[in-house]
Amino acid sequence: MQRETIEKQKAPIGLYIHIPFCKQKCYYCDFLSFGGVRETTDYTRALCAQIRTQAAGRVVSSVFFGGGTPTVMPTEQIEEMMQTLQAHVTILPDSEITIEANPGTLDAEKLRRLRKMGFNRLSMGLQAWQDELLKRLGRIHTREQFLQNFYEAREAGFDNINLDLMFALPMQSVAEWEETLVQSAKLSPEHISAYSLIVEEGTPFWQAYESGQYQPLDEENERKMYEMSESILQDFGYHRYEISNYAKKGKESRHNSLYWQAKEYLGLGLGAHSYLDGKRFCWSNKMEEFLAQAPQSFTPQQVQVLSLEDKMSEFFFLGLRMTQGVEKSEFFRRFGRQVQEVFAEAVTSSVRDGLLAEEGDRIFLTARGLDLSNQVFVRFLL
Repeated sequence: MQRETIEKQKAPIGLYIHIPFCKQKCYYCDFLSFGGVRETTDYTRALCAQIRTQAAGRVVSSVFFGGGTPTVMPTEQIEEMMQTLQAHVTILPDSEITIEANPGTLDAEKLRRLRKMGFNRLSMGLQAWQDELLKRLGRIHTREQFLQNFYEAREAGFDNINLDLMFALPMQSVAEWEETLVQSAKLSPEHISAYSLIVEEGTPFWQAYESGQYQPLDEENERKMYEMSESILQDFGYHRYEISNYAKKGKESRHNSLYWQAKEYLGLGLGAHSYLDGKRFCWSNKMEEFLAQAPQSFTPQQVQVLSLEDKMSEFFFLGLRMTQGVEKSEFFRRFGRQVQEVFAEAVTSSVRDGLLAEEGDRIFLTARGLDLSNQVFVRFLL
């Protein structure tokens, strides 16, 4: 039993660090984050305490600082968190270490220091190429600020950059989305994420749609934008490896792939979620409560012990998000069951309907299946 515990402790996992602060909260955002200038010293101390008590001894293959906007934090506090990580966690030599950033929260000196700390991947929120659309989204930056920060990141040594883009925005034209894709791809970032806008309840956008200030983009134009994403990015040398993600060869996001492959990860910070030892759980999402738990009394919340059926279902509806799909041999290795034993009807009906394909050991979504992915996923719920 002791040996099994030691081996589990040494198995590489993903590590997510949540920074819930932003210069300004975007109008579409429903993430756990806060806009405006805030004192972040207490949060940094609490997060470092959580690293020491919850992550000590872990071996990690990827680290992801997300938010919020991590780069809104003072550089010295990011350094403090990284130094605490490096002192208590074994970060494998070839690990992917990402920090999310918004243009307007970066400069040449900060980027040099981030690179020196060990960050080797930068994820920048561009969203749109046109300043009018950026303003409509509540973004804090202009296109020129983005371009300046992008070139500064290259000069600082970042050779793995992701750009986040959004389509189906209020009053966005198909031509504007095409321009966003083409101009972004011309910069040759290593990775591009292209998501459609989802209007979440409680956001300023939700209120604007409810009041009739904005009208949802019509289905036909949203469809054109969706199809345009793959065709244009493919022309620029990107391959689609997940429903909304495109990469140059070998530059697929390793951290996000952990989620889609239903592998283990530990989330630290306010409200951060984890999947470890067959359990899903999170930390308090109330700031005062989270800070009060430091230095050592962090208590997991919403603990869910996954059943075998839960794990098998998640293996499929997460794994099928990736264009390579899932491997039948990996399913058997994890669960000791054959796919046809458990999901014969789901696979057979989806293949018959042209939504799934089987090729050797792989089961994957067809082009039609990618378009109707949610209809496929529900078939794998046990």
